[in-house]
Amino acid sequence: MPTPNKLVILDRDGVINQDSDDYVKSLDEWLPYPSAIDAIARLSRAGWTVAVATNQSGIARGYYDEATLAAMHERLEALVEARGGEIRRIVHCPHGPDDDCDCRKPLPGLLEQIRQDLGIASLQGAWMVGDSLRDLQAGEAVGCHSVLVRTGKGERTLAKGKGLERARVFADLAAFADWLLG
Repeated sequence: MPTPNKLVILDRDGVINQDSDDYVKSLDEWLPYPSAIDAIARLSRAGWTVAVATNQSGIARGYYDEATLAAMHERLEALVEARGGEIRRIVHCPHGPDDDCDCRKPLPGLLEQIRQDLGIASLQGAWMVGDSLRDLQAGEAVGCHSVLVRTGKGERTLAKGKGLERARVFADLAAFADWLLG
């Protein structure tokens, strides 16, 4: 059973793959950062449990469907597995910002789903890595350590400067993995 102090929860777009203001709508548009794929595999091989929690409102907006999203996540898992790593769980929120769900970050519903799925009593001490304030807020709501990466929307988030008091900042997921494993 994973323990929270050996759990890393990742946002997807902007952390693992290139983000787009027009949404990542197809497998062709899903462009992983090679260093992020390697970082996930290194964390996993070092005994860390890696999970992904991602808002995917493009589904609610009709830009792509669940099958397209599943294909992206299958590709992600295959790339990580090819490097000897594993993503233990991927959860997503398919809702739009006005759908009044409890899973869309900054709410912690996705992280609670990961906690339940992995059979962990608490997420206190786990790591939440994201490129936006809402990622960090979701993690902090359940006791995670916050990590902001500068990739994706990270530079924009950093420039706003609000709500980042507890966050550690890294250039990208690989730099965070180097630090965590160092």
